[in-house]
Amino acid sequence: EAHEVRPSVADVSVGPSEVSISISLTAEALVAGIDLDGLEDTNDAPEAAAYDELRALDPATMVERFEGAWPGIASGLNVTSAGQAVPLELQEVEVREEADADLPRETAVVLAGSLPSGDAPVIFGWSAEFGPIVVRQIAGDDAFSGYLTGGALSEPMPRDGVAAQSVWQAFANYVVIGFEHIVPKGLDHILFVVGLFFFSLKMRPLLYQVTAFTVAHTVTLALATLGLVSIPASVVEPLIALSIVYVAVENIIGGRIGWRRVAVVFAFGLLHGLGFASVLGDIGLSPARFLTGLIGFNVGVELGQLAVIAVAFLLVGLPFGAKPWYRRAIAVPASIAIGMTG
Repeated sequence: EAHEVRPSVADVSVGPSEVSISISLTAEALVAGIDLDGLEDTNDAPEAAAYDELRALDPATMVERFEGAWPGIASGLNVTSAGQAVPLELQEVEVREEADADLPRETAVVLAGSLPSGDAPVIFGWSAEFGPIVVRQIAGDDAFSGYLTGGALSEPMPRDGVAAQSVWQAFANYVVIGFEHIVPKGLDHILFVVGLFFFSLKMRPLLYQVTAFTVAHTVTLALATLGLVSIPASVVEPLIALSIVYVAVENIIGGRIGWRRVAVVFAFGLLHGLGFASVLGDIGLSPARFLTGLIGFNVGVELGQLAVIAVAFLLVGLPFGAKPWYRRAIAVPASIAIGMTG
């Protein structure tokens, strides 16, 4: 329908010294200044009337309006190479009139820019308010292709004649991304894992819980990344916070490891997997490296979780775990703090 928000599509060609970008987008939304981040229908935007007025313009007039708004739109583009911003020149704008006025009107925009010397790859991104965008590098089978949302950046796109990122390089990059999502960025996941740690210092309870959590979030991470499961962050994030509170309260109450605790940890692991998937959705997962990226990210997450448990054991479990006052003076107060933070 005319007001449906559709993803833009950018085809990127990276040469040895210049980059050319062809973008298919809905110009009326950008010129009207509509924030498309998370929006499904422009009728729901405060600028809906302005959008309708622009949609009614003839193509030639709309081209003029877009060119007039270009300086502001250009400020929302983020194209870099070797850490330097790549200035882009607007070379062509074509508003393609739809035979059916009830459909969004497509505008083709061609941009070009000179790259800094060297062979550093190009990274593409644009403002979250411009909405989702499919980015495709025009090159070989290993070229980047991804779906970017929330202002996320593409993977580095190599210049023509420069070898594309190897499988192992891509794997290592996603391992780092997964690890960083736990340490230092994943306070919610850190709190949950530390909550599992304070339930018991015995290896068996910890092993059961961590295994259940790992299996669960691996399943939903894969399903959500494949698009087979989709739950809004407005639902997932509060439930992740609830999971932190729950494990903390159970730690305070005490008890032995049993199927109920393991089942609850498994259920909450499913939620955390959806949270992990949102990260992959934000950074973009290249179809050419889909399995590599998925496995690498998951490995990074596991390494991050193990690092958290290892630090907790070295700082708390090893020196104080055998003390008769450990639970009363450390485990319970720590769980109270974790629960309150959750």
